[in-house]
Amino acid sequence: MKIGRVIGNIWATRKDENLSGLKLLVVQPLNLLNDQPIDTPIVAADIIGAGVGEKILYVGGSSARGAAGGPHIPVDATIVGIVDDQEVDEALI
Repeated sequence: MKIGRVIGNIWATRKDENLSGLKLLVVQPLNLLNDQPIDTPIVAADIIGAGVGEKILYVGGSSARGAAGGPHIPVDATIVGIVDDQEVDEALI
């Protein structure tokens, strides 16, 4: 799993029928230790009802397809959790 922040929405009226019913969000991947943006934003399927501004957990690859409903779902990333809080003991790093 990775963490990110939802920074926007995607609307697509014409799409693969296997994406019907899935909400698509724009996610900025974050560094786990300092919440700074890393990499470029991605599009992720949302199965839990996340909103813009929320820090989230997301999965990629076959885990993303499984979470979204099965191997026939054409997604590369799926939001699977909303982060309430986190604590990292930097002395152990």
